Amino acid sequence: MTANTIVSVRCIPMRLPFHHWSPPPLFAGRPRDKLDSALVRVEMQDGTVAWGESYCVEPRALQAIFETLIAPLACGKDAGDPALLPTLQRMLHNLGRSGPVVHALAGLDIALWDLRAKRENVPLYQLLGGKRRDRVRVYASLLQYYADATLLDQVSQRALNDGYTEIKLHERTAEAMAAVRKSVGPDVPVMVDTNCAWLPDEAEGAIAAMLPYQPFWIEEPIWMPENDQALAALKAKVPVPLAVGENASCAHALRRMVEQETVQYVQPSVIKLGLTAAWDILQACRGSRVTCAPQVAFFGPGFLASLHLIAAQDAEVSLERLYVELAHVPYARTAPIERGWIQVPDAPGLGADPEDALAQGAYSQ
Repeated sequence: MTANTIVSVRCIPMRLPFHHWSPPPLFAGRPRDKLDSALVRVEMQDGTVAWGESYCVEPRALQAIFETLIAPLACGKDAGDPALLPTLQRMLHNLGRSGPVVHALAGLDIALWDLRAKRENVPLYQLLGGKRRDRVRVYASLLQYYADATLLDQVSQRALNDGYTEIKLHERTAEAMAAVRKSVGPDVPVMVDTNCAWLPDEAEGAIAAMLPYQPFWIEEPIWMPENDQALAALKAKVPVPLAVGENASCAHALRRMVEQETVQYVQPSVIKLGLTAAWDILQACRGSRVTCAPQVAFFGPGFLASLHLIAAQDAEVSLERLYVELAHVPYARTAPIERGWIQVPDAPGLGADPEDALAQGAYSQ
């Protein structure tokens, strides 16, 4: 064994109670008042610890994947071996090219990047070619309010008062877009994420109804999210930019959209695809007419990894912050959002570890 030998891989479910100033929204048909992802803790032979994060809908399922698949395959291996993650991906590919196994590997991947940067004693952005900016604008990403104009006005005003200058809606109607545009005025960029609401023959009309209210982009307008032919056809018909990527079935599908310039924005999620895949997609955007705008709706190491990605890329885009009131805010002390901006951390690795949050009981095993 060497200092870089992996001796432990643990999945720690991260459950953050939240309030969004209205009754809980529905998720998979049930009221949702907690946001779930999972910390991935990787320890080396010499005691060095690195952190990642995996998308996690069902903590018991993800823990089982780590305990029965990921940890046994990773422990005893050299964390610095560039073939480690590709080997695991190929070994486990028959369990699915998307879904919980891929999400688990994504969390491990983030931790391996964190480890490498810590070993080299540099901030993560340095491994991505260096930072292009010292701070990044953050936009307020509202949960769904089901087109309730009063609530949309109240929460939009709250976000503006907190210093945010850009807003994203998770709504599906022109009425919701109209309410927010009336609330924030003509100059605030307002994105709309429909979460794959429309079939291809429905999207053009639904978007046309929103156009008078100047959406900045329409995100994931079509089911299925990787239907690149339907997205390309829609792009040719509507004057508003399209954004996709969070729910694309695999990194290959998203990269193909970049190469074909199917949409104007791609949004890789590091906690679903991994930092390596997101970095590859970002590099593919260079020289194209597609902008990489990483999607990040959670609050752990994946949030910081997305921040470093944005800091290192040429195109300036904003970082997503799910706009809810959390019972505990991870990295509130080490990487605070102040008046709609966040400083890029300069400490080695991701720039902060979640030990403070663990000590405060924000996470449950």
